[in-house]
Amino acid sequence: MANHLTLAVAGSRKTQGLVEHCAAVAPTRRVLVVTFTQRNQHELSVRLAKRVGMQTNVEVMGWYTLLIRHFARPFLPFVFPGRRVQGFDYEGQPRRFATEEARFFNSAGALYAAELGKLANLLVEQSQGALLYRLESLYDEILVDEVQDLSGWDWDLLEKLFASRIDIRMVGDIRQSVLSTSPRSRKNKQYAYARALTWFLAKQRRGEIEIEFRNTTWRCSPGIARFSDTIFNPAWGFPQTESLNEVTTDHDGVFLLANRNVLAYVERFSPQCLRVNIRSGTEFDLNYTNFKVAKGATYERVLIIATGPIATFLQRGVPLDPGPAATFYVAVTRAQQSVAIVLDRPGQSVIPYWAP
Repeated sequence: MANHLTLAVAGSRKTQGLVEHCAAVAPTRRVLVVTFTQRNQHELSVRLAKRVGMQTNVEVMGWYTLLIRHFARPFLPFVFPGRRVQGFDYEGQPRRFATEEARFFNSAGALYAAELGKLANLLVEQSQGALLYRLESLYDEILVDEVQDLSGWDWDLLEKLFASRIDIRMVGDIRQSVLSTSPRSRKNKQYAYARALTWFLAKQRRGEIEIEFRNTTWRCSPGIARFSDTIFNPAWGFPQTESLNEVTTDHDGVFLLANRNVLAYVERFSPQCLRVNIRSGTEFDLNYTNFKVAKGATYERVLIIATGPIATFLQRGVPLDPGPAATFYVAVTRAQQSVAIVLDRPGQSVIPYWAP
């Protein structure tokens, strides 16, 4: 089985595993490493440069760049003869009932990011094997980091890559599904964000991929790891997280924090303060980072401003929907030693309060 997926918990060194894999492959083996965000691309490039030096058989590329460079630019004439790619429109959207070229290009000839996955699938089909043959001639392996960020038509495209002669290796964490390559697309909406697990399990049953669950974290202390396992409904069936963080301090674990004690807590522990968006936590003058922006980061301690759904989850045990669960999971698992959640009324929660 050439196609492989590793689903690993936060802090399990997923990216480091990719770097080590690239360092171990033969210099004659051509490897493409693909990820969605520019932050991840930069981190991968820096870490690969340190680990493998100037080894030219490993290339790092963004997902959109892959679709433009190896799908749209060389094979656009198969669908739109005479057309050339004049740029990339990340924010724009085609008109609701746009057809043909207007579906994919804005008035300046730039490709809509929102429709790039659909166009790439169309080009694979219309090229009658030529596109995949060219890709097979360029790469022996394609490694996809943060695979849970893919969405919409990208799932269909990934399935086409599974059938190629290229070895596809993917790593990610469904519980951290907070970003999306096609956030407004209705295609494959049933697999959006954390629901992508359903898609992967179906592919495993059909023998298209092998899935490995990795449940050890080097980042989160045991108390944080245990709490992170409670965020998603048990019906998801995620394995229990094992913490390999053996560091102990005088303040480890998960705590609730009353509003009146927030400033004292920040002065005492200097946590990274996290909130869901700019409208949250305005009653405190703190240096915030949004949950989604913090994805991929590590801090010794974090302070989290509870949203309404998070408060209800803590106070009454009402499970979070997949989207809010994922953003809360990302926020909690940024921490190595302690998590403080701002919440005045505990309800049924047994999490201890911190007080000065």
